[in-house]
Order: sequence, then structure tokens, then C-alpha cells
Amino acid sequence: MSAELFAAATLAADSELPGAAWLTALASLPGAGPRRLQLLLAQRDPLAAWALVLAGGNRALCHELGSKGQQLLDSWARAAHQLDVGELWERSIQMGIGAVAVNSPAFPEQFRDDPEPPAVLFHRGNLDVLAGPRVAIIGTRKCTRYGYDIANEFARDLAVAGVAVVSGLALGIDAAAHHGAVGAGAAPPIAVVANGLDSVYPRSNRVLWEHVVQAGVVLSEAPLDTEPERWRFPARNRIIAALSDIVVVVESHARGGSLHTVAEAERRNVPVMAVPGPIHSAAAEGTNSLLRDGCAPACSVDDILLELGLVGGCRRSSSETRPLPNAISQQVLEAIGWQPATADQLLARACCSVAELASAVENLANTGWISNTDGWFERVGRPESLSPSNAESGYLG
Repeated sequence: MSAELFAAATLAADSELPGAAWLTALASLPGAGPRRLQLLLAQRDPLAAWALVLAGGNRALCHELGSKGQQLLDSWARAAHQLDVGELWERSIQMGIGAVAVNSPAFPEQFRDDPEPPAVLFHRGNLDVLAGPRVAIIGTRKCTRYGYDIANEFARDLAVAGVAVVSGLALGIDAAAHHGAVGAGAAPPIAVVANGLDSVYPRSNRVLWEHVVQAGVVLSEAPLDTEPERWRFPARNRIIAALSDIVVVVESHARGGSLHTVAEAERRNVPVMAVPGPIHSAAAEGTNSLLRDGCAPACSVDDILLELGLVGGCRRSSSETRPLPNAISQQVLEAIGWQPATADQLLARACCSVAELASAVENLANTGWISNTDGWFERVGRPESLSPSNAESGYLG
């Protein structure tokens, strides 16, 4: 390591910020899209990646970034030296926005074998809601009343049956699905958006956004202050497909964006179903084509539940193998939430004694519910990720 890089790493370490803070800063660099973030985080944790950026990169990274690699590294270095990482992280915390990287133990297991997982996932709400069966309900923004009503009805009935509804919080079919899922007051809704979680897009969905946050979770791979650029919508669609056990297309025009989600679902072997529509309706042209090409029809919620493997609306048994925490341990686990926390923070949040906290933390760590890296405690999304290589890396997402 060069003297400049070593100094940058030492300066960063002195701030005592969690790994998620450096991850948020990396995602905020100009032009740091999903592929470039993957390159930055390959074989290095967020703190080491940030130190490398501060130092202007190295020859290997410059080569990996392509023909404009040096230009990009120079712009990153300038931006990094001007960015107050602590202030950015504090802003994220105040907004209730968490961040987790693909190589973090807290990263959702649904992306474990994904061919193109997000390098970083920002979230508002409760990541726990990703457990259990999930169905995406998607379709055109320019939907008909028929399509809106079907999406709303299917989402409501799926939620009542214990199935989490996934969609994109856009206008039209997305909004109808989320309204139905939220209104059911049952299984939590899941939204994936194409912009930073510090702003609402479209603005007309502001109240719906907050309802989804309160009842479930809103996800994005875009950092704060990110506008919904055109390329981010297809990128978002792959995340919707990856999160879903089944994708249901309610209405789609012949070249609608929903068909991109269908392609991403097929790439991941996720079943696709389509709602039949009137043959003279432009909004049903895409869905009817899917049916003609062999997609299973979704004529009722029962069709979806049958495809999902649910009988009588009963939820499938959980694949969770870790022993359930006792009352105090559960209290501490909830106090951690999905943000890295210190022992002092947990003591203030959990309303228990020091001895109870120490016992609960030890129990949760031994049973695979949390990890401890340099005094920062973090939820573990899947016990398999606590392999020796991850445990020894010193990484805290």
C-alpha cells in the first residue's frame, strides 16, 4: 500500500463510522453505477474502497473501468475529498435510510445466487418483510380501469393470503397494487424504486410511499439525491424480478417496460403469469402476447396461489433454521434494526440491564442472528454468509 493510500485509510478509520457510511459515500460518487460499484467493492470492503478512491485509484482499477478510467478516477478523487462522509451518513440516519452491500452478512438472501445483484441496496422500512412468499404485480402506467381494479384486487387478496406484493411504486398498475396491499393490512408491501430514497417519484404517490415504508419496505440501489434517470428503470426491474417468486403482468402495451421485467424474470427462471385482456385494448396487447407465447394465465388470485404452491391461502413453512431468540434477545435484535449499532446505542434502545444485554448479544451472535465487527453489531440476513472468510474480513455493511 502506498504512503498516500495508507494515510487515507488511517484518516478514515479514525472517524469510527460504520461500513454502511462509507458504502453510502461510494454510491454517491459521480457516475458510480451498479457495475462500477461492483468493481470498487470487489475484494475490498467499503472503507478500503473509499481510501483507494481518495488516493486516486490504482492501475488495475483504472484498467477495469475502461477507456475513461483515469478520467473517472480523477473525478471520484475530487468528489471524495469534498464529501463529508459523516454528514452524509447522519442525513441518511435522520431519514431512516439504511445501506447494505452485496458482500455483507445482512444482504438479503434473495440475491444470493442472482446473476446481477445490486452492489448496494438502500432501504427505508423493515428488511425482515422480505421473508416469505413474494409476488410482483406489474404493468403499464397508462392502465385502464379494468387493469387498475384487477391489480388492486389481486394485491389485496394476495396480502390477505400472506403473500407480500412487490411492485415499483410508479403510476398505474404499480400504484393500484400497492394501494391494494397496504389497504389489506396483512402481508407487508415491498417496493423497488429507481431514485434516491430521500425523494418521492412520482410526487403524487407521496402518501402511498409513506404507507409502504410504515407497513413494509422501499428499496433502491440509487443513493441520496439521485433523480430517476431513464436507465435506472430497467435496472430497477431486474431487482423486482429477483425478489419475486412469481411475476404477474396485469396490463402491458406491446413494447411496455413491464416486458423488460418479464425478460429479467425469465433470465432467473422466475415464473411469469399474465392477466388476459380485451383483444382490442392496446393496454392488453403485451399481456395477450405473453399468453400466446405460453405464459400461464392469471384469471384469479387462486391461479397465482396455486402456481406459488400455497394451498387454501396458507403460507409456506419458513426455511429459517436458526433457533428463535428468547424475549430479551428478541428485544435486542429489534433494537439493532437494520443499521449497524454499538453496545452503548443498544443499551439505550433496548431498555435492559448491562448483564441482560451482554447475554443477549452473546446468544444472538452464537446462533447466527448478528455479527460483531470492531464493536459494531449488525443483523445477519442469512446464517450461511457467516463463513470464516466473511467473519475474518473485518467488513461491516
